[in-house]
Amino acid sequence: MKSDSVKKGIQRAPHRSLLRACGLDDDDFKKPFIGIANSFTDIVPGHIHLRELVEFVKEGIVAAGGIPFEFDTMAVCDGISMNHEGMKYSLPSREIIAATVESMTKGHAFDGLVLIPSCDKVVPGMIMGAARVNVPSIVVTGGPMASGEYNGKPADLITVFEAVGAYSAGKMTEEEVTELEKCACPGAGSCSGLFTANTMACITETFGLSLPTCATTHARTEENNQIAFESGKQIIKLVEDDIKPSDILTQEAFNNAIAVDMALGGSSNTALHIPAIASEVDGIDVDLELFDEISRNVPHIALISPAGEDSMMDLHLAGGIQAVLKTLGDKIDTNQLTVTGKTIAENLESVENKNTDVIHTLDNPVHKDGGIAILKGNLAPNGSVVKKGAVADNLMHLKGPAKVYDSEEDVTKAIFDHEIEEGDIVVIRYEGPKGGPGMREMLNPTSALAGMNIKDVGLITDGRFSGGTRGPCIGHVSPEAREDGPIAAIQNGDIIEIDIENRSISVELSDEEIEARLKEVKHPESDVSGWLALYQKLVHSADTGAILR
Repeated sequence: MKSDSVKKGIQRAPHRSLLRACGLDDDDFKKPFIGIANSFTDIVPGHIHLRELVEFVKEGIVAAGGIPFEFDTMAVCDGISMNHEGMKYSLPSREIIAATVESMTKGHAFDGLVLIPSCDKVVPGMIMGAARVNVPSIVVTGGPMASGEYNGKPADLITVFEAVGAYSAGKMTEEEVTELEKCACPGAGSCSGLFTANTMACITETFGLSLPTCATTHARTEENNQIAFESGKQIIKLVEDDIKPSDILTQEAFNNAIAVDMALGGSSNTALHIPAIASEVDGIDVDLELFDEISRNVPHIALISPAGEDSMMDLHLAGGIQAVLKTLGDKIDTNQLTVTGKTIAENLESVENKNTDVIHTLDNPVHKDGGIAILKGNLAPNGSVVKKGAVADNLMHLKGPAKVYDSEEDVTKAIFDHEIEEGDIVVIRYEGPKGGPGMREMLNPTSALAGMNIKDVGLITDGRFSGGTRGPCIGHVSPEAREDGPIAAIQNGDIIEIDIENRSISVELSDEEIEARLKEVKHPESDVSGWLALYQKLVHSADTGAILR
C-alpha cells in the first residue's frame, strides 16, 4: 500500500506516533488509508450538507475495512460571487482545489480518495487533482437542490436574476421580487436546473467516476446518503483491485462525456472543464473540434431548465444519466470501465427510460444535433462556445451593429440604463482568462435582458456565461482581447453576424483592417495582485480549457 511509506517499519515510528495522536491503534496500521476531500462550507448552498454526507462515506469506509481521513478544499458560490470582483476568483479556484487534492494525497500517502464536491469549479477541480495523483478514486457529488415554487410555477436562482431585469422594466414590483427571492432556493444542493454544477455531476457519472444515479439523486435524501455509504465501501474495493482514474478516464470515456453533454444540452462551461480534466491524463486529446464533431453526431434529447420546463428531479425520475446512456445506444462506447468495477454495458443491463417525454428517443429528439455548438470565424479564429439547445429557433441567426463594452460592470449599467435595443450585438471584452483575469460569468447581463424581455440581442464575450444562461450568448471567444484577439479590434457600429446553425461568427471587416486596428489597440490596465496576478501570468486561452501551464 502507498500508505506503508508513512506507517511501516522502524523508521516510520515518528510517523506512527503522530498518527496515534489522531486516534489510530496497532490494527489500523494494517488497513488502507483513504483520503476524503470534502468541500463543505457554510456559505455555499450546494455544500452546506456535505458535513452530514461525509459521515455516511466514513461509515462505508470503516465497514469495508479502511481508515478515513477527511480534509477540506475550498468552494466559491458562483451565484454569490456574481457581478462583482468575487467572480474573478471562481474559475481560478478550480486550480487551487486541484492542487489541494494533489498536495494532501501526496503529502500523506493516501491509498485511495473519495471526492465530495457539489458546485461548479469544485467538481472538475477535484477530478483534476485525482487524475494527477492517480490513486483509486470515487466521486460523491452532493446532489441537486429541490426546485422552488412561485405563483404555482417552478423557480430557481435564474428566476431571481431574471426578476431583477423584470423589475427594471416595470414588469414586477419590489415586493414581488422579494417574495420570489425567499422561495426560489429552498435548501441544500446545487442550483436546481441543468446549470454548470449539475452538468458536471452528470459528466462525472458518465465518466464512470461516481456510482450510477449519483448525479441526479437530490441532496439530503435517504438515497443520497445511501450512495455516500456505498461509495465509502466501494473505494476499498477499488484500492484492492487497483482501479485508478487512468483506467477509467480513457479517450472513449471523454468522448462519452461530451456525447452526454450534447444530449442533455448542458452548460457551456463544460468546454472549459472537460479539456482541463483531459490535460491531466496522458494520451488524451480533447479540444473544441472534438466538441463540434460530437455535437454534429449526437442529438439533443432532454430539455431541462433553463432550456425547458423539466427539472433535475424529472430527469432523475426518468432514469437519470443511466437512462440517457441507454437511450443513446451505439453513440456511447459501453465497454468503458466504471467505479462499480463493471463496464457501462454491465451497469445498463436492467436500466430503462421511464419517461420519453423527458428523455426523448433518438427518433424524436428535441434538436437533431447537440446542445452545444462551436462557432468560428474572423471574430473567433480559435473558436467560441454557445449553448445552442437554449437558443430559440428565430435567434439562431443574428446580424447587427456592435455595442462594445470593456467590462461586465459597463454592460450591466448600460442594460439597466436601457441603452441596449433590439437588434444590437453586445460585445463584452477584457473578461477572458487573462483579461479579467479569471473569466467571469456574465449571468447578470443575460438575465437582465431576459427579464426585461429584450430578446433579439446577441451577446459575445471572451469571458463566459453561466450554465443558467439562455439565448444567443456566445462565450469563450478565442483568442481573447488581452491576447490581441480580433475581439479587441471591434468598434461600436461594426456589423457582426452570428450564424449558429452554420457554426459561424464574423465581423464585416477585412483581415487587413482587423490587423491595422489591433496595432493601435491600448489594453485597459488591470490592477491585480496576489493569487490573481500569478494566475494571470500562467493561465492559457479558453479554447485550451483555461489551464495553468
